[in-house]
Amino acid sequence: MKNHLLDRITVNPDICHGKPTIRNKRYTVDLILDLLSAGSSHKEIIDDYPKLEEKDILACLAYASKLTKHGNFIKL
Repeated sequence: MKNHLLDRITVNPDICHGKPTIRNKRYTVDLILDLLSAGSSHKEIIDDYPKLEEKDILACLAYASKLTKHGNFIKL
């Protein structure tokens, strides 16, 4: 299911300077992850951004999960 969710994440140099976004909209993956890490529920995010769907939020989490499996890591 994760691979299907990842289809919702798009990277387009003409949208948000090429940052990963949700379905070519101006909602960046990092925005959604920041909201989740601040304690927002899925319902609160969808209420605040009605063009988003539950699967969009899950796609952001799947994308973040995939990123942690690759590359080098630095202590923040």
